[in-house]
Amino acid sequence: MMKLHEKAIMPKGFKCASKNCGLKDKGNDLSVFYSEVRANAAGIFTKNKFPGCPVILGREIIKNGLLRAIIVNSKVSNVGTGRQGIENARRMAIAVSKEFSVPQNEVIMSSTGVIAKPLPIEQIEKGVKGISKLLNDDPIAGAEGIMTTDTYPKALSVSVDDAVITIIGKGAGMIEPNMATMLVYILTDAEMETPVLDDMLRKAADKSFNMLSVDTDTSTSDTCLIMANGLAGKVDEKRFSETLQFACIEMTKMLARDGEGATKLLLANILGAKTEDEAKFIAKAIINSPLVKTMAYGADPNIGRILMAIGKCTACEIQPEKIEIKVNNKLIYLNEARVDFDEAEVRKLLSGDYVEITANLNVGTGQATAYGCDLTEGYIEENAAYYSS
Repeated sequence: MMKLHEKAIMPKGFKCASKNCGLKDKGNDLSVFYSEVRANAAGIFTKNKFPGCPVILGREIIKNGLLRAIIVNSKVSNVGTGRQGIENARRMAIAVSKEFSVPQNEVIMSSTGVIAKPLPIEQIEKGVKGISKLLNDDPIAGAEGIMTTDTYPKALSVSVDDAVITIIGKGAGMIEPNMATMLVYILTDAEMETPVLDDMLRKAADKSFNMLSVDTDTSTSDTCLIMANGLAGKVDEKRFSETLQFACIEMTKMLARDGEGATKLLLANILGAKTEDEAKFIAKAIINSPLVKTMAYGADPNIGRILMAIGKCTACEIQPEKIEIKVNNKLIYLNEARVDFDEAEVRKLLSGDYVEITANLNVGTGQATAYGCDLTEGYIEENAAYYSS
């Protein structure tokens, strides 16, 4: 049975560091993830038509299938900044190339934060100088420098054969990726060829990050990268793929639970849909519904919210007389009618920090799970002043 390490660790040959380079008033705002040897690599990026400059360059860099380092800054996203933004993103890679004596085309960059604001590249370049002396084995140290509105740094590790997979992630708002998530970096010492890595990453993201939504908005900076340096040797590909998917789902849950203003994790399971694609669509419809989100937040046993969210998927095969719905394994709807349940009991089920809605459509074999969070006053407060915060 797969399980996470009690504490995230770095795979063999990987190190990271973070520091404050002056972009934020307090807290670290610059991180580097570094492999002591060349690593095979693959990546997925946002499908937003207004991609950040790091994404534009990153799509080209990852085509080489090789990486030695990732540099990330928070506070300013370097999006909507034109040719100067491209040059500034390139300068981030050049700075790391010089500091670590690695090829420039084996350094990839990410930026997250406010959009359409010039990147303070001189501060970043100054911050990179000497950062190699701060390298350590704690993934949390690297996670601290990539946060924006996250309430805590996120990292997890899991073993597969003699190898370790470690995931560092951030993302609290502007998450409905349709690719991966805001920023996720997967590091492993397993020996894997680049085409295999790419295929496994896309399959894992399809079941995890692609099914994550906090607020229905697709970020301009979404990036998910995987590096495999091979220092632990070969591992069974099937087990590696399954473990990678497990780890990605666990990170997805962490990101969803820490959505901006969120108080609870919200899951939507769809069973018995006509196709898998329809199951995904309906699961996302439930997760994305503001009325379902506020139902979860207020612990309000208003099952009409769920019926509405399913029923609005008019392009999907839905037969109301066949649908069964449960909340946290409590049956609440069957045979076209609300089950006679104790409202106080359902309120109690909804009052925890975990709400799971399961709907069996009974019209096929398609199934999917979507991950999200509730919608609170905190989300509005956070985003009403994001630019000036």
